[in-house]
Amino acid sequence: WVVFQPPAVVALFAPPGGSPRKFLECYIFPVLLPGMAELLHQAEKERCFERKRTKFIACDFLTEWLYNHNPKRKDEPFTEFFSIPFVKDWLKDHPRPPIPLSLLLSEEEASNIIQSFWRGYRVRCEPEVQELRQWQKQLREDKNIIKRVQEFWTKQEVKGRLPEADICLSPAVKPQCMNLI
Repeated sequence: WVVFQPPAVVALFAPPGGSPRKFLECYIFPVLLPGMAELLHQAEKERCFERKRTKFIACDFLTEWLYNHNPKRKDEPFTEFFSIPFVKDWLKDHPRPPIPLSLLLSEEEASNIIQSFWRGYRVRCEPEVQELRQWQKQLREDKNIIKRVQEFWTKQEVKGRLPEADICLSPAVKPQCMNLI
C-alpha cells in the first residue's frame, strides 16, 4: 500500500543533498554517534553489562544527551531529563511507575539491609529474647499502655491549644491538676 503524503510533508523530511545516505552521513551520524558512544560509556559505569536489570534507562540518557548537545542550545545551561519541556509534557499524560527499591540501592546498601534483617531475625529467635518479648507484651496488656499513651497525647494536644492558665480548667486534665495543687 502506498500512503499519500502531502508535498509539504515530503519536502520537510526530504534529504537536502538528495540521497538518504548522504543525509544520514552529513546530518544524523555526526550528532548521533558521539551520543551513542557516551551512552555506552555511561552504561558501563552503571554496570548494565553485568546485570540483567538496572535503573539506567538508555533512551532517557540519549534523549538528555542529544537535547543538551543540540547546536541550537549551545549557550544554554545543562538541563536534566525530567526538566526538558517535551519530557515534562509527555510524563504528565503518561506517568511512569516508580523504580523498585532493589534497583535504587547500591550493593552495599542492599547487603546492609539484608544483613541487619537477618541478624534481627536470629536474635528474635533466641529463647531468652522470646521470653522477654512475651513478658513485655503481657506488661503492656496489664498496664493498659495503649490507653495511657492515648491519654498522654490528649493532654499534650490540650496543652498545645490552651494557654497555661486554662489547662487546669479543662475537664480532661482536671484530675491531674488537682494533684499539682
